[in-house]
Amino acid sequence: MFAATRLRLCGAALTGRGRRNLSLFSGSSTPNWTKVVSDAEKIVGYPTSFMSLRCLLSDELSNVAMHVRKLAGTRHPLLNTARGFVYDSKNNLQMRGLIVLLLSKAAGPSRGASDPLPQDMVSGIYPSQRNLAEITELIHTAFLVHRGVVNLKEWTVSDGPLKDMEFGNKMAVLSGDFLLANACTGLAQLNNTQVVELISSAIGDLVQGIYYENAGNQEDGGLVDGVNVAAWEEQAFLSHGALLAKSCQAAMELAKHDEDAQRLAYTYGKHLSLGHQLNSDLQPFVKSSAVEPTWFSLDSAPVLFHRQTVGQERWSLQLQQAQTVRKQLDYSKLLAAVKSEKGVSSAVDLCCYHGNKALEAIQGFPSSEARSALENIASAITKF
Repeated sequence: MFAATRLRLCGAALTGRGRRNLSLFSGSSTPNWTKVVSDAEKIVGYPTSFMSLRCLLSDELSNVAMHVRKLAGTRHPLLNTARGFVYDSKNNLQMRGLIVLLLSKAAGPSRGASDPLPQDMVSGIYPSQRNLAEITELIHTAFLVHRGVVNLKEWTVSDGPLKDMEFGNKMAVLSGDFLLANACTGLAQLNNTQVVELISSAIGDLVQGIYYENAGNQEDGGLVDGVNVAAWEEQAFLSHGALLAKSCQAAMELAKHDEDAQRLAYTYGKHLSLGHQLNSDLQPFVKSSAVEPTWFSLDSAPVLFHRQTVGQERWSLQLQQAQTVRKQLDYSKLLAAVKSEKGVSSAVDLCCYHGNKALEAIQGFPSSEARSALENIASAITKF
């Protein structure tokens, strides 16, 4: 099985009418977050950000990288993806795999389980659980590559030659399919039908989540009318949380842990995912930098809370007032409007709620340095 590839896309992809923050665990770049991750990687035995070594050296992906060089000088997002195969970035670590490994180590071997055997463990983690962590990253990478397909109906000359953009789309589809196929092959080699079912359902959730995102992007102003917080959480879970939550549960199943342990692992992954997505959504609104961001997502949580506070009519008026002469949005004006109401504070409260729920779930595992690392990660997503 190919190990998980390293992706550094981080919201650079352009699909539909605007950019989206595509990478969970890429928005937190504070020194505290970096230290938490670095300490956690030492606990599981090796830096998860180097999981992709075998994949990077494979002939197939080497050929892909050579073809992608043709996109140099264009704005196709696959170019940024390819750069991620070469250049390291401290702020874009493979957190899904790391969390799966930490939970595996925190849970330890199942009492009374005869297979797998404890002596098969390395640094307190079964080989099958390490394979699962790599499969999880590989699936995530495949979907990020697929999400980098550009809507050619909105192509402009500034994006680059049309034939190059078409070529980039073909490469994104084929490369994503290649990575996903290898992930499925590795999944089958785990020889566990429940794990296959869990991860397969997570792939289905990702597809459904992307469909919802595309439907929302087709509406002026981002989210469709009537979307409430519960609906936002459901969409965020499908797009960003289901893969992690179900991978955490699958890691418990591979070690033959009982349903309670699987439920706690799933709960931790779910709430951690939602908490960090909220943290990422909040970054443009809580940064202390004097330079205001030029863009933020109109379907982010603070904007959703703001829309619910002011009502659809006033929100539509604010959108009109923020339009420039060229019918583009002045995001500085919109940001000021959102910050003037309770949207930001409501999103912060919800982020803290999910962080606390993740902390509550991890308390069900025995005290250890792995559990402490998971606690630190859950706490870090509530820091801004």
